[in-house]
Amino acid sequence: MTDTATAARRPGEQALSALGLGAPALDPADASSHTFPDGGRWRTEIPSCEGPEALAVILKESSRLDVPIHRISQGSGVWMLTDAEITEMVEATAERDIELCLFTGPRGTWDIGGSVRSDSRGGGLRARGHDAVAGCIEDAVRATELGVKCLLVADEGVLWTLHRARTSGIIPADTTLKVSALIGPVNPAAYAVYERLGADSLNVPSDLTLDHLTEIRRVSAAPMDMYIEAPDDLGGYIRMYEVAELIRRGAPLYLKFGLSKAPAIYPWGTHLRDVTLDTARERVRRGRLALDLLARHGADGDMAPLGTRLPGTLNRFPVETATA
Repeated sequence: MTDTATAARRPGEQALSALGLGAPALDPADASSHTFPDGGRWRTEIPSCEGPEALAVILKESSRLDVPIHRISQGSGVWMLTDAEITEMVEATAERDIELCLFTGPRGTWDIGGSVRSDSRGGGLRARGHDAVAGCIEDAVRATELGVKCLLVADEGVLWTLHRARTSGIIPADTTLKVSALIGPVNPAAYAVYERLGADSLNVPSDLTLDHLTEIRRVSAAPMDMYIEAPDDLGGYIRMYEVAELIRRGAPLYLKFGLSKAPAIYPWGTHLRDVTLDTARERVRRGRLALDLLARHGADGDMAPLGTRLPGTLNRFPVETATA
């Protein structure tokens, strides 16, 4: 494990120590022992990129602010993009060697079922019924045929089905599957189950404590995604000053640069163009702020190389071969 993984400087540490208010020493046992396959401990992700125009804004702004990007993800879904739009996004990200991740299919909040709008939230964002699962799978096949290599899922059944699909060759074997924050696991047992169902990275809710991350890392090495700043509908949490410690505890970790106090834009359309482009631009700037803070705390040296996307060897449930 690298020195920065165990001894990154914490916010205000020198000044507080000089005043006799220093924090207790970090416990090396809390640190994650896991990395990405290349040895890196963190990657970056810009979420909510809802089409080619937003993508162009993100790429331009990332160049201007020198924000490295490993992954760009979209939230409205494959079905909200034309073939031409998907192809344009695939080509633009391929030129920069960035992984493009598109969301699969219908989900609970867009379904006709009323329970998701009840106080209990019913089945949540999951795919409701056979037809919803089928829609997700159709999105996955269509997207991968157009060159998309990462798919976002918000349902355990869809995740397992897509894992079986890539095992059997229905979609490419190197397709990566990302679990959405909409159903993110909140305990180590659930995290391990998602990994075994086929997840290659898992978005955990941004309100998990540092101890929760350590607990997860004791049972799973699957990459973790976390909003450093979460959208308001996911809590609006801002954990900027914890970035170095989030990496120390949660590696391998995708730092997601979300945005609080921003209007919801899913499902996206041109009627939301201005706010979509403005918020895309600001997400990149938020990324620059987080990276600057990492540098000030001496914790920016363990970034995975740009262009890397695969998660390494993970634990899976056995996949049985289907019989006629």
